[in-house]
Amino acid sequence: MQIDVIGDVHGCLDELIDLFNQLGYQWENGLPVHPEGRIPVFVGDITDRGPRSIETIRFVYRLVMEQKLAQYVPGNHCSKLYRYFLGNPVQEKHGLETTTAEYRQLSTAEQQAIKQMFMELVETSPLYLQLPEVGAVVAHAGIRAEDIGKENKRIRTFVLYGDITGEKLPDGRPERRDWAQTYKADTWIVYGHTPVYEPRFVNRTVNIDTGCVFGNKLTAFRLPEEKIVTVPSSMPFVEEKFNYHT
Repeated sequence: MQIDVIGDVHGCLDELIDLFNQLGYQWENGLPVHPEGRIPVFVGDITDRGPRSIETIRFVYRLVMEQKLAQYVPGNHCSKLYRYFLGNPVQEKHGLETTTAEYRQLSTAEQQAIKQMFMELVETSPLYLQLPEVGAVVAHAGIRAEDIGKENKRIRTFVLYGDITGEKLPDGRPERRDWAQTYKADTWIVYGHTPVYEPRFVNRTVNIDTGCVFGNKLTAFRLPEEKIVTVPSSMPFVEEKFNYHT
């Protein structure tokens, strides 16, 4: 098994297409297929903030659900959009407003189709993905070694949001502990969620959310090769989004 774990896309479909080209995928019927049978794995947060969230949903749905060419785990933004589609009261901010604005431009029939696609994608995907063939776990914001193979409300919160303390930083973002510093296991944890300038390797963990939607780059981590591949973002650079762990 060979996989390419792809960091938070956030509606940056152009960069995602560039990344597939950089990774050596070939295009068949509008979808990327690798000649060596590599499997793309999305680390969550495929929508929000970026310019093409609705098209990204269609693209990922075709790859994962229809053609079985890729795998996906949800992120916190995915969870929030899912709750929005359920009709739950969610605040349309922190990026969701860009996706819902696109959604409202669609016809009623298109809205229904996108809603069904996305809800099916989330409902049929695991909270995190165990890939023993390449010695890795893919989890949106990470996971503790002792929680691998388990699932409950506490673990779900950790996987979607990180190791949050319940406190807020001065700019309003949740305060998080740097859980990777105490990770002690041989299994790779490949995650995203928190934008970093460069892929962040700590112990056997790597954060590959390199803030494409904030103007930096989109990153893939290849296993078993343990190789990073990136493409530059076309979005405006937003420096204050990168003030988390160096």
